Amino acid sequence: MSMQQKLAILISLTAFSFRVAAQTEEFYTTDKISDKYAYVDVIKTYENVAAKGYKSVDLFQKLGNSSYTHCYFEKAAVWYGELFAMTSDLDPIYYYRYAESLRSLSQNEKADALIEKLKSKSNAMVKRKI
Repeated sequence: MSMQQKLAILISLTAFSFRVAAQTEEFYTTDKISDKYAYVDVIKTYENVAAKGYKSVDLFQKLGNSSYTHCYFEKAAVWYGELFAMTSDLDPIYYYRYAESLRSLSQNEKADALIEKLKSKSNAMVKRKI
């Protein structure tokens, strides 16, 4: 192979690799209200729904988790309290988050009781598996 042929192959492979690497861009547009995008505060909507008396495990999980992650521990304690009033068959993370929310409000006895429930629940699950 001559040097010109090698150079031609190298150039064609380089050009081909750029075509393969290039991605097509698609732009997605949404409905606009004037020049601003529409925004819905989902947490406020959930809070309004809860204020009207609707209760569900999913609703209280979402409200509690959102409040907890935004460090609104007082609200989180309220929502997790509602959640635990409905059911205690929850993942361990809810016990932990509810206890931490209570600790931030200096309700240590209640938080300790939750952790003890979690420990006994964990022990019971381990015994069932054995």
